[in-house]
Amino acid sequence: MTTMLTEKPATATQRWTIDHGASTVDFAVKTFWGLLTVRGWFDRYDGYYQVGPDGTEIELTIEADSLDTDNPMRDTHLRAEDFFHVVLHPQVRFRSTRVSELGDGLLRIDGTLAVTGTTVPVQLDATLERIGDDLQIEGTTEVDQRQFGMSDGQLGMIRRPATLHVKALLRREGR
Repeated sequence: MTTMLTEKPATATQRWTIDHGASTVDFAVKTFWGLLTVRGWFDRYDGYYQVGPDGTEIELTIEADSLDTDNPMRDTHLRAEDFFHVVLHPQVRFRSTRVSELGDGLLRIDGTLAVTGTTVPVQLDATLERIGDDLQIEGTTEVDQRQFGMSDGQLGMIRRPATLHVKALLRREGR
């Protein structure tokens, strides 16, 4: 399936925003020396996919204190200084720097991920599907959490890399 959303810059800007009820932003990290995978998600986030004369832009902003692993004690620790330090760094932000269409609905997205006051380049492959006037995008990437100054936990129990996954239904604005 060809999406034709990134190949040629549009003459008019088209923008799609996240439908929170039909989207997920989640993560997985191996712990206990790789024997157990901790999975979690973020409850509050916002973002868009935009195609305009200057090309395609993607942005995702996550409220870091909305993380949830179904374990309140662990969640409190993840929000603290060893990890997300949400008091000083309340948001996690991804911004694309280049979006390339690979064909058949596949995208290569280069961008920056800002966490704990540190910004690092990331690359992810994603799928993009048109659903009427709306879009569905799904992408996964891996990040070494040490790049953001995050702890390896007691006795180095937390393994790298963390896997980040986004599946978003995007509603077209202005229709």
